[in-house]
Amino acid sequence: MSEKSIKVTIAGRIYPISVKPEEEEGVRHAAKRVDESVKHLQDNYAVKDKQDLLAMTALQLSTKLAEAEAIVAKGGSVDEVGLIEIEELLDDLL
Repeated sequence: MSEKSIKVTIAGRIYPISVKPEEEEGVRHAAKRVDESVKHLQDNYAVKDKQDLLAMTALQLSTKLAEAEAIVAKGGSVDEVGLIEIEELLDDLL
């Protein structure tokens, strides 16, 4: 299957990327999450440098991924990972 070229915006910069059509929605969703995380950090912390914000976002997402992998490795289900993410979102809102 051929790839298509799309553009995603993260931290105010546009990035062209080639994806398979079936991957487009997931890539756009991932880019949106990264962009939202950068904006959240920028709004809530005194960090203004985009590179620092991107590094902090990468660390947060990598930490969440490691936690999810640990749950699955211990025999947990993907449902548990989703519940943890929902709990974290609620904590952020409160």
